[in-house]
Amino acid sequence: MNNRITPPDNMPTNTLQQAVDWALASRRSIRAFRDIPVAKDDIEDILNVARYCASGVNTQPWQVHVVTGAAKDRLSEAILRVYNDSALMAEHQEPYDYYPEKWVDPYLDRRRKIGWDLYGLLGIEKSDKPRMHAQHGRNYTFFGAPVGLMFTLDRGMGRGSLIDYGMFLQSIMVAARARGLDTCPQAAFNPFHQVITKELAIPEDQMFVCGMSLGYADHSCIENSLVSDRIPVSAFTTFHDR
Repeated sequence: MNNRITPPDNMPTNTLQQAVDWALASRRSIRAFRDIPVAKDDIEDILNVARYCASGVNTQPWQVHVVTGAAKDRLSEAILRVYNDSALMAEHQEPYDYYPEKWVDPYLDRRRKIGWDLYGLLGIEKSDKPRMHAQHGRNYTFFGAPVGLMFTLDRGMGRGSLIDYGMFLQSIMVAARARGLDTCPQAAFNPFHQVITKELAIPEDQMFVCGMSLGYADHSCIENSLVSDRIPVSAFTTFHDR
């Protein structure tokens, strides 16, 4: 496994640009994976590349728990026992506020649109609460992916470490694309952090950050045709030159 990744000396600059741009722009949240194993070497290679992302004063605050096989199945079963029991669900809360307490536009509109676009592809009506529940529950079987990644952070770290973590997660997802793999980052796991830390024997001084599915996308599944809208650069950028 390489300690530092370097391109061949004769690789054209435009080839590098196209490869990086493709990996970034083709990353999507995949919600149906093929039943094909991912080699441990590939997982390690992805993490080996991702560890070069930036972090404040080189803190490198991430901790990764990789779940596969029987361990992944046990974790899914433990989470689903809680998810499918409303009384048990009431006992669980997220470890931190990922989403706002009160949604406002344009964020509310974007949230609603991506949700209804997905349900529309799957033929799930707004009134069909059981199918919504079942579809959301597929998060906890990792959408059929063979690999689950659980991410934690030392509780003593500051909010800035969550910014560092975002760069680490993005690096994992882009490195996965470069290897023909796909991912789905999942804050849906957050309410079940107590279940996850218990099942994986994660120390109490570690705060759960989020989960992620990793594997080969099943392009025959209609949900994977979903492409989220992105606002143009002009909508979020202000140039100051005077």
